[in-house]
Amino acid sequence: MKKGSPVIIILLAIVLIIIISSLPLSKWTNGVVKDFSLFSDILKEAGIIEGTSNENEEIDPELLAAIAHADSIARDSIAALPVDTIIAPIKPSRNGELVMLEDYTTDGVGLTHLKKAISAGKLARIAVVGDSYIEGDIFTQDLREMLQEAYGGQGVGYMNMHSDFPGFRRSVRQGGSGWKTFMANKKADKQYIFLSEQYAIPTGNASATYKGSSSFPHAENWSCSRFLFIAPENTSINVKTSEGEWEERNIEGSENVQCLEVVAPTSQFDIKTSDTSLIGLGVWLDGSTGISLDCMSSRGFSGITLTKINQSLCREISEIIYYDLIVLEFGINAMSSAQKDYSVYASKMVDVINHVRSCFPRADILLMGVGDRGEKRGSQVHSMATAPAMISAQRDAARRAHCLFWDTREAMGGEDAVVEWSNAGLINKDYVHMSHKGGARLAKELFNAIQHELK
Repeated sequence: MKKGSPVIIILLAIVLIIIISSLPLSKWTNGVVKDFSLFSDILKEAGIIEGTSNENEEIDPELLAAIAHADSIARDSIAALPVDTIIAPIKPSRNGELVMLEDYTTDGVGLTHLKKAISAGKLARIAVVGDSYIEGDIFTQDLREMLQEAYGGQGVGYMNMHSDFPGFRRSVRQGGSGWKTFMANKKADKQYIFLSEQYAIPTGNASATYKGSSSFPHAENWSCSRFLFIAPENTSINVKTSEGEWEERNIEGSENVQCLEVVAPTSQFDIKTSDTSLIGLGVWLDGSTGISLDCMSSRGFSGITLTKINQSLCREISEIIYYDLIVLEFGINAMSSAQKDYSVYASKMVDVINHVRSCFPRADILLMGVGDRGEKRGSQVHSMATAPAMISAQRDAARRAHCLFWDTREAMGGEDAVVEWSNAGLINKDYVHMSHKGGARLAKELFNAIQHELK
C-alpha cells in the first residue's frame, strides 16, 4: 500500500473514531458535550438497538458560550451571590390540589401591578415570553381565553410581522409576505430588540394580515389594532380592517417608535408597505378593557438573550404598550440528560430578570419552571433525571431576583407526569412539547394559581 492511499486514510479515520467514541466527553464537560459513539448510531439506524428522545437535545448556543466563559474564569465566582442580595426562603408550592405562585418578591407584593390594573377597569396587559414550549400559542391561547372569560377582553395581543408556519396557530389566521425577520440570537441590530426578541424589515412590497378565529370566543373580534414601527424616512403605510377600505397613512420620518392605530370593531387587520428602511416591531390586536395576553415565543432560546433587549426601546414602547405582568417560560433549551449543574444558567437568569425589570419597572415578573420532560430508559419512558436540578436552579433564580415562581412540572403531576401526559395525548412523542389539549390542561392550572393570587 502506498503512503496516503485511501485505504490507509480510512483505517486511520476508523481508529480516530474509536478513540473519540471511548472518551467520557459528557463527564469531562459536566454534560455540556454529549458522549459520541458512531457504532451506536449505526446500530440504531439498523434497528438493532433502540434510540432515546435525548439524541435531539439542543442547547442554546448563547448559553453554551456563557458556560464556556464561566468555566474560563472560575464558575464558583460567577455563580456567587452579590453581597447585597438576600435569598428568600423557599415557599410551599402546594395548597391541596392547587400549585400556587411562590412569592419571592420583596415585601411579598405578589401580582400587585396586575391586580391594580384589573381593579382600575383599564386594559391589563400580560406578556408570556418563552421558547418552543409555547410556540403556536399553545398553552397561552387557553390561558388568555380563561382570563378574558373571567375579566373581559378581546383579541390575541401581540403578533409578529410574519410566520413561516401560520396554520399552526389556532387563535388567529395570519398571512402575508415580503418580510425579513431578525432574531436576538443572530445578526440583529440590538437597538431594535424588544421583549419579543425579534423585528422585521420589508424586502420590497410587504404585506401582513391577521384574521380572527372562531376557535376561541374572545379571539374572533377586537376593537383596537396597533402597528408599532420605526420609520427613519418619510413613508406611507396602507391599512384596512374588515369593516373598511384601504386607507393610506402618511408617516413622517423619525428614529423614535411610532404607532399606527385603528380604533374600530373588526375581525381582520391588514397592512401594506414597500419601505425597505422601515422596522416592523409588531402588531397588537386588543380590546379597550379586560385582559390582553401576548404570546412571544422564540424557538431554541434559553432566555438569556433577554439581557440584550434595548432598555430605551422598551421604555418608548411602554408609552403605548405597557405590561402589568411578564411571564418568563424557558428551560428546555438549557437542560440535557447528563448535565446536573445549572448554577451558571441560574445566575444568567437572575441577570435576565433584573434587566427585564429595569426595562419594565411597572410589571410584575413570574418565572415558570420547566415542564416535565421525558427520556427513554430501555423501552420505558420516565422523567428526565436532571429535571429536578433545573427546577431547583430556576427557583433559586427567582429567589435571588425576588420575583414570583411557578413550578410547572409539579402542576403537571411531578415525577413521571410525562408518562401520564403521553398516554393521554397531552404531550407529543418527543416527550417535551405539549399538544393543544395538554396546553389547555396546563393553562387551567396556571389560571387557578393566578386567580388565587388575585383574590
